[in-house]
Amino acid sequence: MIKQEHGRGTVNTRALVLDMLLQSESGREYCNVIVRDTLAKYNYLPVYEKAFIKRLFEGCVEYRIQLDYQINVFSKTKTARMKPVILQILRMGVYQILYMDSVPDSAACNEAVALAGRRGFRGLQGFVNGVLRTIARNREMLPVLPEEGTKPMQALSVRYAMPEWLVCLFCENYGIQTTQKILAAMLGAGPLTIRMDERLSKKDQKTVLEQIGQKGIAVHKHPYLDYAYDLSGVDGIVNLPGFEEGAFYVQDVSSMLVTEAAGISEGMRILDVCAAPGGKSLHAAVRLHGTGMVESRDLTENKVAIIEENRARCHCDNMVVRQQDARVLTEEDVGQFDVVYADVPCSGLGIMGKKCDIRHRISAEQMGELTVLQREILDRACAYVKEGGVLIYSTCTMNPAENEEQLPYIMSKEFVPESLAPYLPKTLCGGTAKQGFLQLLPGIHETDGFFLARFRKGRK
Repeated sequence: MIKQEHGRGTVNTRALVLDMLLQSESGREYCNVIVRDTLAKYNYLPVYEKAFIKRLFEGCVEYRIQLDYQINVFSKTKTARMKPVILQILRMGVYQILYMDSVPDSAACNEAVALAGRRGFRGLQGFVNGVLRTIARNREMLPVLPEEGTKPMQALSVRYAMPEWLVCLFCENYGIQTTQKILAAMLGAGPLTIRMDERLSKKDQKTVLEQIGQKGIAVHKHPYLDYAYDLSGVDGIVNLPGFEEGAFYVQDVSSMLVTEAAGISEGMRILDVCAAPGGKSLHAAVRLHGTGMVESRDLTENKVAIIEENRARCHCDNMVVRQQDARVLTEEDVGQFDVVYADVPCSGLGIMGKKCDIRHRISAEQMGELTVLQREILDRACAYVKEGGVLIYSTCTMNPAENEEQLPYIMSKEFVPESLAPYLPKTLCGGTAKQGFLQLLPGIHETDGFFLARFRKGRK
């Protein structure tokens, strides 16, 4: 797939994806950053070309485990012994054969062979051609999976392209049937969810949503919250009607529930200690109706700049942004806030459907280190809550060690869990919600994987 643009030279989209995959393998950049930067650089390409680049790159990363298994089934030379460029070219070819119906098998094979030659591997063009054409001939039986009866965890790992150790972790905590639903949901291409600015009238909100729909985007109201909508078929959120004006903010419903659970009322002082990109802080500021104050903090200058950009776009004048290490106590702020959000750094297992490389980057050792960091941040966050105030603890993961197992530590700081039932949609108020915490699971709930808990300081 080669596109000639007047005055801009020739762009070979598959070669571009190959470079992106090699960059992602280095581990220096997250995949969403690679996609963002690449599409910005080649923004002049037609929409379908940019969609092809994004789909092929993210698909190869997301399905890497399954793609490698298929290659190993049909290749005498195993993936562990292949040159990185050849391995990525094969992954691209297999993904197109398996999952991109708009690409003829012959095109997937021929372009892969040509790409290998252009990258200096003419001697391996026959190998690339042979592997891909063998896979194409057997496409009706693909994907080949391990025997479920004797290797159930490996079979799930290959079927859903998830590292086996994570499959085992989910099965241990949620059972095999729920795990299958979780894994299937994270492989699906889910909608983009937006939170409409509640300061807009219902009429104005409806107008913006109608304008979005006129762009060929499917708009559906989310079942949990009146101001949340799912969008399908979006190509570039910044180009949507209402974005620049701050009429809506891209945010998963699970994240919106943090502000619902906080029970915010006018005049409150609210602190968000790990705020980037700022969605929860913005939501809290909106709920204050121009009163009170939200202080939104994060660690780096870059993250603070992102929050500030979103604050300005969404016209939240009762919100201040500050660069601050959440592990460092600010003495003058001790006991000064009505509500503190502690949405702490976590393993991100709940958003693997949106950030496809998390599954390849995270390790059990890193998850253990994160629980220590979370407690460091909690030590400070708890100190900022005034007597009788509220702490909301949340993560975007599905690992009990980072979630339920942290709750006793918070309680040891003289915090008491409070029921979430008065604050959340009724459909979410079963199970543990009345005990003060909730684990959301993709495939079970219509959200990302997310955990939240509500605590009151000092009340017995």
